[in-house]
Amino acid sequence: MQKFNFKLLQNTSLFIALSFCMTVNASINASEVKDVLLQKYMINYSDKNQIAELKAETLKHGGQSVEALIEVMKNGKYPDKNRWVATFLLGQIMGDKSAPFLAKFLKHPNWVMRMASLKTMLALRQKDYGASYAMLLTDDSFIVRSQALDNIRTLKLTKSAPQVWAMLYDKKNYYQPTLNGKELKTKRSNIIKSVIITVGELKFEQAKAALIKMIQKDKYNDIFNEMDQSLAMITGQKSPETDSKAKRIFWQRMALSSTIE
Repeated sequence: MQKFNFKLLQNTSLFIALSFCMTVNASINASEVKDVLLQKYMINYSDKNQIAELKAETLKHGGQSVEALIEVMKNGKYPDKNRWVATFLLGQIMGDKSAPFLAKFLKHPNWVMRMASLKTMLALRQKDYGASYAMLLTDDSFIVRSQALDNIRTLKLTKSAPQVWAMLYDKKNYYQPTLNGKELKTKRSNIIKSVIITVGELKFEQAKAALIKMIQKDKYNDIFNEMDQSLAMITGQKSPETDSKAKRIFWQRMALSSTIE
């Protein structure tokens, strides 16, 4: 009969005990990290250095910070700027794996969270959420619309070009100035210039005919340069480096030649 190996038993038992202790300690540490971070994220910091310290401590704990970050993002009792920080850090710690969770916040009722999610997903170069970005092109928040447009433009999401072009006809992108209580002529907000440039960068062919007509009219003089640049990107042709009159003739001739062809 083979002798029982007490030494092996002792070593095995020691290994199991150590493994158990390590598991328990890891669990305790993770729980402690969460509690400490949640307390710190509850503080409404006014100093940039304090925010920097909060970021550094969060990153120091790495994956153990994730539960706390998720709690901060989901709970409105935390200050908005801390929820913003938590969103960015979750993306930094988890990388691409955080994208599906971040995408849920694109529909969050708080514009700060929609904005933070957009910027974090752009930093992560998430191209698979073009439809979600396009949805936010009609958001009630001007800066959210602007950021959604920037996501689409920077990531070159050509499938979203029709929704970008539609922004030209959205009343939210215009404003009504007043003088002495009297309403003046409706004005285009600056986002319209970005829209014009973006359809060019996305090479949205369907916008070409409309842009050529628009560039002929004086009422669009405030976006003349943007239309000229956009047409150049869409057609691959560049108008003369002279005055606006020569440029208008150039694009008109191009429209005629396209019709003849």
